[in-house]
Amino acid sequence: MSDFVVSARKYRPGNFEELVGQDHISQTLKNAIKGNKIAHAFLFCGPRGTGKTSSARILARILNCENVNDNIEPCNQCSSCLAFTDNASFNIAELDAASNNSVEAIRNLNDQVRIPPQNGKYRIFIIDEVHMLSAAAFNAFLKTLEEPPPYAIFILATTEKHKILPTILSRCQIFDFKRIEVAQIIERLKHICEIEGIQASDDALNVIAQKADGAMRDALSIYDKIVSFSDGKISYENVLNQLNVLDYDYYFKVIKALQVEDMSGILILFDQVLDKGFEADVFINGLASHIRDLLVSKDPETIQLMELSKSLQLRYQEQAQSCPSPYLINLLHIANQCDTSYRLAKNKRLHVEMALIRMTFAPKIVEGKTEIKKKIEVNPAPTVIQHNKKEPYIPQISVIKEPEPPKSYSSNEEIQTVVEKMEIPTIPKMVGNQKFSMPSVGSIEDVKLGIIETEAAHQSDAKELTQINLEEEWNHYSSNCTSPSLQATLRKAKISLEEEAIYAKVGSKMAQDFIRKELALTEHLRTVFNAPSLQLIVKIDSEMAKAYAKTIKKPLTVKDKYDGFVKINPLVNELRRRFDLKLDQ
Repeated sequence: MSDFVVSARKYRPGNFEELVGQDHISQTLKNAIKGNKIAHAFLFCGPRGTGKTSSARILARILNCENVNDNIEPCNQCSSCLAFTDNASFNIAELDAASNNSVEAIRNLNDQVRIPPQNGKYRIFIIDEVHMLSAAAFNAFLKTLEEPPPYAIFILATTEKHKILPTILSRCQIFDFKRIEVAQIIERLKHICEIEGIQASDDALNVIAQKADGAMRDALSIYDKIVSFSDGKISYENVLNQLNVLDYDYYFKVIKALQVEDMSGILILFDQVLDKGFEADVFINGLASHIRDLLVSKDPETIQLMELSKSLQLRYQEQAQSCPSPYLINLLHIANQCDTSYRLAKNKRLHVEMALIRMTFAPKIVEGKTEIKKKIEVNPAPTVIQHNKKEPYIPQISVIKEPEPPKSYSSNEEIQTVVEKMEIPTIPKMVGNQKFSMPSVGSIEDVKLGIIETEAAHQSDAKELTQINLEEEWNHYSSNCTSPSLQATLRKAKISLEEEAIYAKVGSKMAQDFIRKELALTEHLRTVFNAPSLQLIVKIDSEMAKAYAKTIKKPLTVKDKYDGFVKINPLVNELRRRFDLKLDQ
């Protein structure tokens, strides 16, 4: 059998100095031990792989160590430390709450707590994944946790603090572990590479650290995988292939192609990404992160938010200088919209390609909106409307004259003279390969001007938002509804106008839901009154609710039905009396 030990176990922290990224916790525990202010219950919570269980073991070793040094670290030489190293310590017990989450397991733990330590000061109980305990197990553990013996210390560890009962939390001293920074993971991996004699590039270790997502254990697991593949040399290309990570070069090329509006090049790059086996949403998410990093790298104060190597940071800074911030924000907005609606798209590839095409012409869109805004500011809406206002069409009445009698020509010479005086249109001759040219669509300025005119026309056609106009449009919409029930509901509603909101009062919850689901009504009113922020609020009116309740017919009781039969035929009552029949209650 092989003696190989995975790096996550081989390089597990044995003291607080080796604990990576949790200085705030290690220093607090050291000061508590030095001042002899040790709590009877600790709760270590935080993401996976950040050192919770390792910290619990280190704390347990220090508390029972016979020769603690000045740095508050275990000596690793006394009987207690050696017993713990050999997994033979009777004073330190570990319990996995995921597999021992019953009340019976906690009762056995309570029985063990009553036994004092054989040697040393404390009996320490480490309960991992404590949130997996059942509610009954937590309740059985409460009394022991609140008033343990003086020699008992509990160290609880969990990744989901919100699942623990508040009564348990209030009895523990809580320590929140944070995600380990990328730079700290890289330093730890470099240290391990030096010990193992492994050559690794900074860019490769940076990718491993980012993929670990703040968990040191995950980083070491990835490290073992890459070392096995690369045979003692960790390169950037090997890491990308093994972790299925898209190279940064693709995103730099995409931004460069977007700047020159090379739509064909962008679509080809996207096709290459798909050929490598990446999903389209992975590409668009990576592109959004790349654009975000470009925005961050524009300011020296925010560049520290990028957890990348120095060489990559310089590349981001160089590309960010050629990209204006409004342009990047527009690209990021398009990418975010694409990601949000990606799940609803039936053709995923076409959905992303359309987003890339929109990004390609993003500069024109930004400039167009800016120019339109300037034109509107220079020429206010009334002026534009007055300037573009067309004169009303007045039909011209043509007077029909009596046809003149045809002239008579006395001879053929006069007819020839008239024909010669007639102007015959000449058709231009085509020279060589000359072709007819189609008229051009028009310049972008004409399109922008057309947008302004259209918006102005909409504003001029919009009705004034008043109570009378509102009721008129409401009735008009209800009369055109195809659903009879919706028509009746809208006609019975009482509407009122208050500022930028329309209030509709109804008499039942069913009517309220009916109108709320009719989204086309709100859009119709916004369009007619040119009020994009107009809101429709539907409320249940108490008076209308009472009136509606009176109209609802209650179901007939047995007595009501019997009285109805008696009115129709009085002999029914005689029949019931003779046979001594009774009505059901």
